[in-house]
This record gives sequence, C-alpha cells and structure tokens, in this order.
Amino acid sequence: MRLRVEFTTEPFDLDEAPAHALVAREVIQAADLDAVDVGPFGNTAEGKADAVLTAVDSLLRQALGAGATRVSLQVNVVGEQDAVTGERDAASGEGET
Repeated sequence: MRLRVEFTTEPFDLDEAPAHALVAREVIQAADLDAVDVGPFGNTAEGKADAVLTAVDSLLRQALGAGATRVSLQVNVVGEQDAVTGERDAASGEGET
C-alpha cells in the first residue's frame, strides 16, 4: 500500500521559517519517501505505508518538540501506480505486465 501525507505546522511566520517548520521538512526530506514537495504553506510526500507512517511519527514528535503548537495533516491511500514513475509498486505483489 502507498500513502500520501500532506501537512503544515503552526504558528506561521511570514518573515522567516520557524524552527518547527524546518525540523518537519528535514524529517520528511530525510525519510525514505518518494515525491517529496516542500513549500511555504504546505508539504506533501508519498511512499510505502511503513515509511510514511514512520515519517509521520517522527514529524509529529520532532515538530512539537521544536515549538509547533499545531500540526495539521492528512494521510491518503494512493493508487497502485507510483505517481512519480508510472510503474506498479513491486512490493505490493503486483508486477509489471
């Protein structure tokens, strides 16, 4: 199974990225995920379920520890095809035909 996570951390600071936002982005960028997209108002990453869930756990713990007062996130199951490569995920047991 593949998952996509979208998240933001608060409070916002329009002048400079707060420590909690930088920590959250570092966690996601360092994780074993695909299609990581970080931005000023939201971040998205996609990968295998275990990798996403592990990253979300670390993201929550570290962002809250760095001063986040709110972390908004959404986790969705995504299709069998990898949005990045267009190939089926070999770990799902579904091979290419």
